[in-house]
Amino acid sequence: MTKSIEMPIWVLVLLVGFAAVTFASHFLFPSVRWFFRRRMEKAVAKLNEKLERPIEPFKLARRYDMIQRVIYDPVISQAVAEHAQAEGIPENVAFEQAKRYAREIVPGFSATAYFGVAIRFAKFLSRSLYRVRLGHFSEDALSGVDKDATVIFVMNHRSNMDYVLVTWLAAERSALSYAVGEWAQVWPLSRLIKAMGAYFIRRKSRNDLYRRVLERYVQLATDGGVTQAIFPEGGLSLDGALAPPKLGLLKYVVDGRADEGARDVVFVPVALNYDRVLEDRILVAAGQKGDRRFRARISVVTGFVLKQIWLRISGQYHRHGYAAVSFGAPVSLSEFRRANPTGGVKALGRLLMHRIGQEVPVLPVPLAARVLLQADGPISEEALNTEMAAVMGTLPEAHIHVPRSDHGYSAEVGLRILRKRGFVTTTDKGIEIVEHERPLLEYYAATIAHLFCECSD
Repeated sequence: MTKSIEMPIWVLVLLVGFAAVTFASHFLFPSVRWFFRRRMEKAVAKLNEKLERPIEPFKLARRYDMIQRVIYDPVISQAVAEHAQAEGIPENVAFEQAKRYAREIVPGFSATAYFGVAIRFAKFLSRSLYRVRLGHFSEDALSGVDKDATVIFVMNHRSNMDYVLVTWLAAERSALSYAVGEWAQVWPLSRLIKAMGAYFIRRKSRNDLYRRVLERYVQLATDGGVTQAIFPEGGLSLDGALAPPKLGLLKYVVDGRADEGARDVVFVPVALNYDRVLEDRILVAAGQKGDRRFRARISVVTGFVLKQIWLRISGQYHRHGYAAVSFGAPVSLSEFRRANPTGGVKALGRLLMHRIGQEVPVLPVPLAARVLLQADGPISEEALNTEMAAVMGTLPEAHIHVPRSDHGYSAEVGLRILRKRGFVTTTDKGIEIVEHERPLLEYYAATIAHLFCECSD
């Protein structure tokens, strides 16, 4: 026992290394995790005192525990058995597939990442790019929502900035859990997004097992009272107009509320609009080609960022106009069912999209674009100002943002942005549309076109 032995240095280093890892994993790491877990619980408890809707325990569960809860759920066990039988594979293979899907979907929320980093960054980025305005906001209606109900913000999807704006503006109410597409599954962006509580979805998946896993996670999160945010349109608008609702996630939520006495779900319509959508050219090009393959090369994105930095350094930087968000009156699922006993998820989807449409903010660029497109040829600045003021008068129900409460200045802002981007030019005859940029003017005009259709009904 006391005899000395000889061994190579590399073997000794390897043994010491294994011993250190074993000690850390069995003694050090659990203690450290417990220490930080306690600190996090205290911080969340303090944070919940300030939030209108506290962060639910479901959202704070460890990601590993949440994955286990999903894959061992009886509904998923049945789905695994059915998938194995349909595909002719062993059940343990199907189970591993379900587990892989759960790992892909389930987020790992970090209150520190969300409230310590994400909110501050979202506020900084939003204010750096736009003059942000909060449109219609029914404080009494939103404050009166049942505290035990699960709140789901349903929004129109104009830009990837939607996530940033609403995350910041809803920060005083709760932490939002977004459904994000494949674009976000890029390291290290994916790690940050999961830490913020977002969950990934494959929008075009035809795999029944995957859809069952996704459905069950959404239902468990809804059962747990997690405040969520979804885009009923299913993707970014390619033409600026509101699209019919796609009912996937909405159906998962509604189907999970079939039992009497289940926690109520309250949908809050949210409408966004911009004087400039940063991805507008990409979206319009995709719409003209008839597909959703966005050609966003990293060189183009990098060039845009570097240009904005240079403009800021050189003192020539100007923000890209206004960005506005409006919050509509909440829609209770239980009340909707009582009022529409035969109405299903399709009727609910139509109602929510209608409510969103009613709240879409009217901003200078979309309004100027509409007036210019309807003009019979070139138009003077004075005529543009007069016509924009007249059009505003026909929209009593819409949220109209008039900068400085001055219609003339509103026309000036809209025209300045259109000129800067080369959409219009000024000649001896007046303001003329640059013909090859007409599709982009039509894109912005389409964002508010439905408001005029409603007025003419």
